[in-house]
Amino acid sequence: MREAWHKHGDALRLAAIVLMAIAAFVWLGYEFGRLLFDLGPLGAVDLDMRLEEVQAWFRGEPVYGAIRTAVYPPASYAILWPLVGWLGITPARWLYAFTAAAALAWLVRLLVRLSGARSRTERVFIGLIPLSIYATGATIGNGQVIIYIMPVLIAGLLLLCRRSSGLWKDILGSFLLALALVKPSVAAPFLWIVLFVPGRLRPALLTGFGYVGMTALALSFQESAPLSLIDGFRKGTEQMLSSAEALQYSHANVQSWLASFGLSEWIPSASLALFAGLGVWTYFHRRRDVWQLAGVAALVARFWTFHGWYDDLLVVLPLIALFRVATSGGSRMGDDRVAGVLFAATLLTLMAPGGLYLFPEPWNLVYVAGQTCVWGAALAFLVVRPCAAAIQSSGRRPS
Repeated sequence: MREAWHKHGDALRLAAIVLMAIAAFVWLGYEFGRLLFDLGPLGAVDLDMRLEEVQAWFRGEPVYGAIRTAVYPPASYAILWPLVGWLGITPARWLYAFTAAAALAWLVRLLVRLSGARSRTERVFIGLIPLSIYATGATIGNGQVIIYIMPVLIAGLLLLCRRSSGLWKDILGSFLLALALVKPSVAAPFLWIVLFVPGRLRPALLTGFGYVGMTALALSFQESAPLSLIDGFRKGTEQMLSSAEALQYSHANVQSWLASFGLSEWIPSASLALFAGLGVWTYFHRRRDVWQLAGVAALVARFWTFHGWYDDLLVVLPLIALFRVATSGGSRMGDDRVAGVLFAATLLTLMAPGGLYLFPEPWNLVYVAGQTCVWGAALAFLVVRPCAAAIQSSGRRPS
């Protein structure tokens, strides 16, 4: 396999680059058009909802229970105010378009840097991944916030996971992590990395203080008691997770799986177990490559609770983790070859426009099932690899 890759790898990469560039141009062009010019129910649908919720919140009006879509915690409304809190919907769409493009460029730069890509061809290939996958376009067309979360999250982890970080880097990194918690269902699993990997308690404390401060700021604009508002958020979230509408747009996570078998009452316990299991695993492997830890956290984040197809942007992190293993050189266990195969398979499942809404039933379900199996295999590989490497290392120690 290595010999075949060395012989044909450059040609395959060039072909992939051409196809990915075409997919990016067509898909992003369509989705930016949907964001800016589609005045129907599908254009900037999530941005419209956030604008209604945030502006009502800061006018002091009831939000939880009064607005059906209000399922974000109070801190999220404070974080979102600069984006949607002071504009009408049309200028808010244009502001989102420019800032989302900037966030996407930042994400591309970070992923190229983290991947360890050596040649110009490899760097172009990696840079095209977030541009050509369906999740990026879906995020932009809907006006979702994960396009901001991903670069902010990665930059925060870069700052906090350096052993030589000083106070100001810890403050900046923690602030970025607190901002990433605008959508806790995406960012919360990465808090285990912040807690265990830096080897210092200060990053986790600063992140917590920052988030609590944003929560307090948001609560100060509402007349209801803070505990009443937080309870309203909790009830709204529970109702959303069990609603038929949420299940219609949710796939490949414990919520949709359990609901499909009539086991909805087990959803909170299953989510908590998956989240806690990630914490235990992260603690025992906290000295391993932080970007493999981030790849596992991203897949757990994708599986542990409700997500629409736009949140599949999370899967770029395990892609980078797999690429780092695949290009790390030969291994006695052959894990570089396994990583290469999983990288290619995972990338194929993400290419725009995706099959969830492209294929008719039941073929879209077949697509989702295959996609889930590939992601599950990638998660299993990234989870088991540090354990196998430790066993291999201990086997080489002299007796």
